[in-house]
Amino acid sequence: MEKFSKSNVAREYRDKHGMEMPTQRLAKIMFSENKKLFYNVEDARDALRYIEGKKGRSLESKIIRESKYFKPEERPRNAYNLPESDEIEYKTFKLKSTRTAIISDIHVPYHSVSALTTALDFIKAEKPDTILILGDLLDFYQLSNFNKDPRKRNFASEIQMACEVIKIIQDKIGAKVVYKFGNHSARYRNYIFQRAAALAGFEDFELETIIKKRIPEITIVDDKILIDANELTLLHGHEFGKSMFSPVNIARGLFLRGKSNAICGHHHRTSSHVERTLKEKMIATWSIGCLSELHPDYLPINNFNHGFAMLDLGKTTGFEVRNYSIYKGKVM
Repeated sequence: MEKFSKSNVAREYRDKHGMEMPTQRLAKIMFSENKKLFYNVEDARDALRYIEGKKGRSLESKIIRESKYFKPEERPRNAYNLPESDEIEYKTFKLKSTRTAIISDIHVPYHSVSALTTALDFIKAEKPDTILILGDLLDFYQLSNFNKDPRKRNFASEIQMACEVIKIIQDKIGAKVVYKFGNHSARYRNYIFQRAAALAGFEDFELETIIKKRIPEITIVDDKILIDANELTLLHGHEFGKSMFSPVNIARGLFLRGKSNAICGHHHRTSSHVERTLKEKMIATWSIGCLSELHPDYLPINNFNHGFAMLDLGKTTGFEVRNYSIYKGKVM
């Protein structure tokens, strides 16, 4: 019976998935595969925290302190015996790739077949090892807070079509796909919180689970998480809220808020900005165009454009960005 204790299962999963996997993510995997053993994800997380010496009196156990699963703190975790906090440790996602194609704001089912085809033709010739979807693959029109046309596509059809797009990209390009959620994906989470709060936290209803059941090999990054690529940061663009405005262009707005090398989507516009600091450091930022319709109902008159980017990374440092626009079926 001891073999199947919660702590032993936690050790087994740590061995299988490695010490670098975040505790919360590993807890989700443990719970999904051992629902008869754990009550919920938090119960699985408690088992992991126990073997890491972060739960209850486990830190006082010599056996746990000397085990390979123990994660020592740089200083006493709670020297003043403060109440337990719900604070979540923030970590970025590390992009491990040599050549990455970056596409964003496809907004299925309002994608532009012409623009997406043009981008994929170009990307295929570049032979990337990774395709990064930098947010808003799905539109989730019917889950928005706006007045909705009931004739528009529903949630289920959007999911099906988006997964078809991912599978086509995988088959035709032959690269792994990393999908970072954007603000439109947050519509789903907000809908659950507002309309079906009792389902919040139930893994089968999480968007990541819904997509991974259809495409198990895809890597998903939450909408709140930044992506690190050597000295470059990638984000969707909604993370700064509505305050990333610049009278020059989106890339300069990104520079003013981020103060570091960065790429974003979200704004459906291609732009770039470069500045040299007093310490002779060059900082460059880019915004990439969309691959969706250019005249959506919510803003039919705009200055959107189609586009995508290519990113080459050095083994440990260095990067090169090529930011492309698409006009009338041609890459510019």
